[in-house]
Amino acid sequence: MISFEMPKPLVQTSNVVETVAKNMMRPVSREMDENEHEIPWGYIEFMHTATKALGSSSMAPDEAAKEKKEDPEKKKRPPINYQRLMVMVETLSWGDAGIYLCTPGGMLGAAAVSAAGTPEQKKRFLSRFKGEKPVFDAMAMTEPQAGSDTSAIRTTAVLDEKTNEWVLNGEKIFVTAGHKALVDSKGFIVVWASLDLEAGRAGIRSFIIEAGTPGCKVTKLEEKMGIRASDTASIVLQDCRIPYENILGSPKIEKSTKGYKGAMQTFDATRPIVAASALGVARAALEFVQEKLAENGVEVRYGIPRQKMTHIEHELIEMETQLRQAWLLTVKALWMADNKKSNALVASMSKVKAGKVATVITQKAVELMGPLGYSRDYLLEKWFRDAKINDIFEGTGQINLLVVARNILGYRGSQLR
Repeated sequence: MISFEMPKPLVQTSNVVETVAKNMMRPVSREMDENEHEIPWGYIEFMHTATKALGSSSMAPDEAAKEKKEDPEKKKRPPINYQRLMVMVETLSWGDAGIYLCTPGGMLGAAAVSAAGTPEQKKRFLSRFKGEKPVFDAMAMTEPQAGSDTSAIRTTAVLDEKTNEWVLNGEKIFVTAGHKALVDSKGFIVVWASLDLEAGRAGIRSFIIEAGTPGCKVTKLEEKMGIRASDTASIVLQDCRIPYENILGSPKIEKSTKGYKGAMQTFDATRPIVAASALGVARAALEFVQEKLAENGVEVRYGIPRQKMTHIEHELIEMETQLRQAWLLTVKALWMADNKKSNALVASMSKVKAGKVATVITQKAVELMGPLGYSRDYLLEKWFRDAKINDIFEGTGQINLLVVARNILGYRGSQLR
């Protein structure tokens, strides 16, 4: 018999992380939103200490744990427990999605290294997140002329055979936590670049650029509608030289897009995590509305015929239903990741569903609360602003719908655009 109850260890994780979210994030949520990009470093260190004590909310695997002797069954499992990670991300985002993105410990860059890096690269770069000092990482893919179309990337990587270094040139925009990775901490970014522009996607590879590398410069911080506590940076690469071994995957260009697909595998893990963050924002808004309506004697009368329910009861039930549907899809995607099953289809489905659900639920919550929902006296309007990004980054809803359609119908990207 299938059980849809959350296992006790995950319930315990959720309860403990919720304490952090409620006591350390919610009280400063408005202040961090008002003062965009100015989150105090002391607060970041405080959150770093707290999350380390709780257990990692990172996409970076514990390489040290992998070296310990384990039973054969455990060795089959990936070093990251994605379902536990989902619970932590959802709960931290319930606290504040922008502050969650300012919590150090391994994000999209770490996920890329984990997915496509060599054992040496994983040990070298992912071990940084186990230290006492906060460390950030980032993924730099989007360019001014190349948004969702990754084949249009124009950043180049050329091998200098004399020095055995890669020389990168180009510009990246909308890099989440780019400033914190390159300026505020001794972190790194993973940059998507082309070995051969004429080769299209077959020439695209990922490269690791460490903080302090000459030729890599943060040029701008975006002013945003939501998740304002986090930084979103523009980065310019001008004759940026990195070691040969900082390439993720093979430098050999083949007729196939194997190298590109290897880079894209990062998203199979990260898209459901973005979905989990969206669920946290949506749950915060829904719970707030339920609480405020209950204070005024309005509660859903479960079990009675639907035709006898009020309009508000119908609205709340629909919001609950949509949230549960998105939650189940996300759980499935990450269960597949935990069990090393191909999850590209379900990962994109969870991202599409959760991104849309977060937007719809937060908007409906504002509508139901009327002037109180629009007021800055409460965080509801902030959650409304925070929600929309989940339908945009890590692949827009439209792009992920294309991924879903291609997987179901068996089409290649060139056949269905």
